[in-house]
Amino acid sequence: MVRLLSIILASMLALSAFGTFSAEAAGDKLVIELKNGKVVIQLRPELAPKTVEQIKTLANQGFYNGIKWHRVMDDFMAQTGDPTGTGAGGSKLPDLPAEFSNEEFKRGTVAMARTSDPNSANSQFFICFNSIGCASLKGSYTIFGQVVEGMEFVDLIKRGAPGSGTVTNPDTMLKVYVQ
Repeated sequence: MVRLLSIILASMLALSAFGTFSAEAAGDKLVIELKNGKVVIQLRPELAPKTVEQIKTLANQGFYNGIKWHRVMDDFMAQTGDPTGTGAGGSKLPDLPAEFSNEEFKRGTVAMARTSDPNSANSQFFICFNSIGCASLKGSYTIFGQVVEGMEFVDLIKRGAPGSGTVTNPDTMLKVYVQ
């Protein structure tokens, strides 16, 4: 019996070393269904544990379902997460403390939007279209994820007006859930 348990434990350890088995596998991805396809975001709790927890809570509550991409700027980012669709709203959950890191912003980086107060992130977030447009944000915004599938669908989100990025008749997140 002890030998059998040792074999099972050794197998589990070997599988986890190769990424086939992981205790973190369940609930470490955020899926956003868009009109053109699914976007899968690998959550990064090692960078922003409080932010990841709040995003997961909101997704599990259905908060993000039907929310608009209210600010979308060419060669920069697509922003969403405001139930009012104006960029001024948030959830009923408390604002989050800044969880800034030295992680590079690149194509598909997902980070929290905020006001000039570093501790004001709540429910709004953005996805970077490229590293050039978002590079200057390093160390100033909380990164909590990375698009690992479906970036081509992010690229198809309707763009906003030059300068402001305000979108007329914006696309929406049809459904958002944790996987």
